Amino acid sequence: MISKSEMKALTIDGVEKDGRIWSKLTHMKVGVIPLPLYITLAVIIFIASVYNALPADMIGGFAIIMILGVLFGDLGMKIPILKDIGGPAILALLIPSTLVFLGVFNTASMNAVTTLMKTSNFLYFYISCLVVGSILGMKSKVLIQGFTRMFIPLIVGTLTAVIVGLLVGMLFGYDIKHTLFYIIVPIIGGGIGEGILPLSIAYSSILGESAESFVAQMIPAAVIGNIIAVVTAGLMMRLGEKKKSLSGDGTLVKASDDKEMAADTNDDNKKVDFSLMGAGLLIACTFFIFGDLAHKFIGIPGPVIMILLATLIKCLQLMPNKMEQGAHQLYKFISTSLTWPLMVGLGMLYIPLEEVVKIVSPAYIVICASVVITMISSGFFVGKLMKMYPVDAAIVTGCHSGLGGTGDVAILSASKRMSLMPFAQVATRLGGVSTVIAATFLMKLLS
Repeated sequence: MISKSEMKALTIDGVEKDGRIWSKLTHMKVGVIPLPLYITLAVIIFIASVYNALPADMIGGFAIIMILGVLFGDLGMKIPILKDIGGPAILALLIPSTLVFLGVFNTASMNAVTTLMKTSNFLYFYISCLVVGSILGMKSKVLIQGFTRMFIPLIVGTLTAVIVGLLVGMLFGYDIKHTLFYIIVPIIGGGIGEGILPLSIAYSSILGESAESFVAQMIPAAVIGNIIAVVTAGLMMRLGEKKKSLSGDGTLVKASDDKEMAADTNDDNKKVDFSLMGAGLLIACTFFIFGDLAHKFIGIPGPVIMILLATLIKCLQLMPNKMEQGAHQLYKFISTSLTWPLMVGLGMLYIPLEEVVKIVSPAYIVICASVVITMISSGFFVGKLMKMYPVDAAIVTGCHSGLGGTGDVAILSASKRMSLMPFAQVATRLGGVSTVIAATFLMKLLS
């Protein structure tokens, strides 16, 4: 027989153990969401989809892509090796595509996501907020000095990468036009949000086909290019460790104002103003509307006009500082909270697994590698001639072949040079914008 005191002790001990288990569970998180809460939310969304109670609108669509985006983004940032090569984007794109191919998603889930991504134009909303906010958020000093510091390595690297990529493509029997517009340009276009998505809309406007088909054709090149850029950046870091004279350990040029320039770009300590973010939302949407309106009169695709307008206004300093701050804070919110969910939506609707498998081949990977390696090599040698630190110049130039901001983080973290982020942003954004504009005009000229 167990005495009352022993029974009480066992009960207390059981409660303490249960309390410890529950405490551990609540401290475990998926993204920023505690695990028990995440599971509860996921179960509710799943049951609603099974019983056709999931709204086929923005609410239902956001529920699906957010619950999966948070999960895949978190996993991508935790899995070894994968976390250093743009893991969140890779998982958020490819796993949903695979699940759609296997028929895992039911009709209710697909209808909700389709309504959000296509009918409600979440894709265009994301593009306008990301592009306008990122350009207006850059410091004028970074825009001006970034061009003067990185202009030659970036131009030489881009031109040589295009030439070598075309030659390698021809060697493997690829059509020149296809190699340029669907392999090389996506790699150096500035990522998915700021490069591939505007390009897909531009191609769609010029060729009269659906934008989704172009996204599916271009994303594999961008993802593969980013992986190769990360690996190559790691190799450059090792070269810098062996030959100290070639590396600035995170310093790009031997200039006294180098650190000052990096500090000038840091606005993380500015207080978030939600009313300014609302103004930034209005500005981003209006820029997109202006681009769409101007397209009717001058024929240039709306997203390209939007990019040109934002860049011109920033360089001429026509936008009030507070409004730029609001647009940039909105950009940071959108890019931080909605990028991985957007990738899930793209994976579900815009990346048919069969098409991706058909596109990727050993020859395709070699072409992508030739573009990235040429870009980084050019940055190394041109940087050396311009009295930059060759290793650091090569890594920054290589950011032009990454997955936008995500690629910058992956490339710089792999090379342990996060201090180069301001310069990487110049290479990615300005290089990407220039590529998008040039590719659009060239596509229009050749069509």
